[in-house]
Amino acid sequence: MSLPKRVQEHVKPGQHIPWTVHALAAIRIIESRMPHFGDRTNKPDGTREKEREKEFAEQAEKLGRLRPHQEDDETGSTAAVEAKFITPLDPVVVTANGKRLPAVPVEEAAKLNRLKDGLDGVETPRSPPRGAVREGRDGTAYGARLSSPRVRNLSNGSQNESPHASLSESVPASRTNPLFPPLPMYGPPTLLRTLQCMFLRGSSSVLSLCFLLAIVAGAIADGIPRIATHVRRRLMLQNPGKRRPFYQEEKQRAQERKAARQAWKRQQRGTRTPLNEKGTGLAGGQEFVPTEGGADPLVVDISYYARRVGLDAEAFDVETEDGFIIELVHVFNPRDHRRLPHEDRKADGADLFENAPTNHKLHPLPDGQKKYPVLMMHGLLQSAGAYCCTDDDSLAFYLAKSGYDVWLGNNRCGLNPRHTQLHYEDPRMWAWNIRQMGVMDLAALISRVLAETGFTKLALIAHSQGTTQTFVALAKEQRPEIGEKISVFCALAPAAYAGPLIGKMYFKVMQLIGPGLFRLVFGIHAFIPLMMHAHQFLPSAFYGWMGYHVFSFLFSWSDQRWDRGLRNRMFQWAPTYVSAESMRWWLGRECFAKQKCILATREEGRLEDLEDEEDDEVIRKFYVDREPKAVTPRMKLQRNITSFHCQTLTHQHHDQTRGKYAWYDSRFPPLALWVAGADNLVDGRRLLRRFDRGREPHVRVVHKKIIEGYEHLDVIWAMDSIDKVGKEVREVIWRTADHEVARVCRTPVGCLKGLEEKPDEGDEVPMMHSGGRLRMASISESRPKFEDIGEEMGSEEVLRQGHALKTSIDRSAEMEGEHDHLAGEAREFGPRRPRGNSEAVFDDVQEKANPLG
Repeated sequence: MSLPKRVQEHVKPGQHIPWTVHALAAIRIIESRMPHFGDRTNKPDGTREKEREKEFAEQAEKLGRLRPHQEDDETGSTAAVEAKFITPLDPVVVTANGKRLPAVPVEEAAKLNRLKDGLDGVETPRSPPRGAVREGRDGTAYGARLSSPRVRNLSNGSQNESPHASLSESVPASRTNPLFPPLPMYGPPTLLRTLQCMFLRGSSSVLSLCFLLAIVAGAIADGIPRIATHVRRRLMLQNPGKRRPFYQEEKQRAQERKAARQAWKRQQRGTRTPLNEKGTGLAGGQEFVPTEGGADPLVVDISYYARRVGLDAEAFDVETEDGFIIELVHVFNPRDHRRLPHEDRKADGADLFENAPTNHKLHPLPDGQKKYPVLMMHGLLQSAGAYCCTDDDSLAFYLAKSGYDVWLGNNRCGLNPRHTQLHYEDPRMWAWNIRQMGVMDLAALISRVLAETGFTKLALIAHSQGTTQTFVALAKEQRPEIGEKISVFCALAPAAYAGPLIGKMYFKVMQLIGPGLFRLVFGIHAFIPLMMHAHQFLPSAFYGWMGYHVFSFLFSWSDQRWDRGLRNRMFQWAPTYVSAESMRWWLGRECFAKQKCILATREEGRLEDLEDEEDDEVIRKFYVDREPKAVTPRMKLQRNITSFHCQTLTHQHHDQTRGKYAWYDSRFPPLALWVAGADNLVDGRRLLRRFDRGREPHVRVVHKKIIEGYEHLDVIWAMDSIDKVGKEVREVIWRTADHEVARVCRTPVGCLKGLEEKPDEGDEVPMMHSGGRLRMASISESRPKFEDIGEEMGSEEVLRQGHALKTSIDRSAEMEGEHDHLAGEAREFGPRRPRGNSEAVFDDVQEKANPLG
């Protein structure tokens, strides 16, 4: 973005532009302006213009990176010259050197643009862009520019911006409260601000260390009973490990890993395939040959673990629209692709989302051999390595070997905080929360993947916080256009509603802390950075062991379904750098912990609960004379994806009253959900009820599943997660892809047959070092009362595994005979009861089994 017009006439090309030149150039510009512009006083023309120039200079310095006396030839001029609105809620500052600064209030950004337009002679200065406005059930309005509470015609988004409008109709200051309180604004560094930052860093170092030590002490105390039980069983000559659900499989895999290490040592004595020749000379026609092996060094390197399973990876730099540099990892088969030069993997600029260039740097594949792109987003305090730490059971490696083009996204800061202008000690680098991660980071990562691959859409897989940032970003008042670039959104352990864990004592204490005290304890920079610094001097094995026990205590999960031999590796990528503001959004007294929802207030949740109680009574009456019908998981998947291609109103919701308060519009992509049944951290069942009961008429749920017994991380780390989650994710992505695009892509493993046919057991990704052994099947949970209903059902569910789909818009023709199952239901259960106009209509009534048990 350029400076005000004709400023460049006063300096030579490439020369540093000092602040005095900015002022002189501005004065010369305004001398030619219309004397009557924007002024109704009787001041002389020169006085009015000088006041405007002075006001612009003060605002530009206030929003710049450095003050004039702090600039040098290396930094160049860092004064603010213009504000660019990424969304109506998210302005960023463009500085004189062409770079960007984040975290500027809308009012300050609008003032800068207004003053710049005045200097440029624009007769009608710019105003902040209009944004969508969403009304909540309790009367709360959400959006960038909110109407007065007395204005109720919010559905059409009309807002009176006239300067003569009454106070009840005028547009007040921009805000997103109560769910997203304004972020603090930090200007250029001054002596006072530097001293304040030093004080807060010092106080937070001590107090957050005390907090961390208290958590560690709690974890130790919590583990004492388990340790005592373990010792007692050992003394009784019992093996405690036999009580683990996958004990035999763990034992067999440990033996296979040991044999692989020994084979690797023997290989080192002979000839080894050089790293620069990966993919050539593979023996025996084996497609995936490891090029790394031996003992696990526990390194934070995705490419290393990819090479251990016959794949490889390369890292790309991506610049967000507010100047952060984040990492995007590409997992690939070395037979199909060679690592790109570092120059081709650098950031492509901050305007990638708007300009959407196609780089075509990846080696092109012919039609029929292209791979459909998949982007995967990680959870809170994690990084992309969470998808790559369980060998062949890693979801990223499994999808890559199945035939997808897999990309792993990291959020801002992560393992290596970087920005185009800001440094670690600058608090502006840490003034962000979940909103910025959604509307900025997610948008930048999606755009870079599409630019590199040449596709117009991709499949998005997200876990935990990754689903949160996506759900937030796609809301009507945020950045819903992102949804137009996603073919299907696969949400694993979706985090939209808080689970019972939020009521634990230490989380309640966090909710009592006000913003000021929170910043005193945890600072205004990274959240407890000591956790990340510890990784540099602690042994990797001890770091992983400690990380598991601390997080297990905090979030009440266990490793019962994990491969314990890989557990230390899992926690090498956690925790990561996150901002204190982001953790305040999750745990503080104002936002998620208080509202218990990411996009609705607590009062709205209470009203929904009352509505659900009425719905539950209707469901009980509907199923009073029905007997459940056995439905296998495969039958459910077939029915769900078949419904994706349906245009019949049977699968549509008609409750306009509930849809009035929807979070999303028609740009929301098709959605698939895998909910952990024993997840105490988030409430996935409540999110399912929101979609099932007509509160989101534009959301098309193509698949949903509750996995009983699964905890929050089991959806990506359980030893049977590939069988319960991975295979279904693979098929959902392929079955929901556009048919024209699918024709130019290779068909993934396991999807060769039609949807109505069960895949062959041999049509599966081979496991490394298993000697051809098939992947283990998932275990069945013990539920005697409901064994005939299906694997995912249990007696404590409020919402059963119903997989009817709500589709409002369809792009393909109906399949012949796809509604034949309705006739079968009528023969078995009798005709459906007619619904009156006053009766609530919701999809879980249409299921084969009573959702209430």
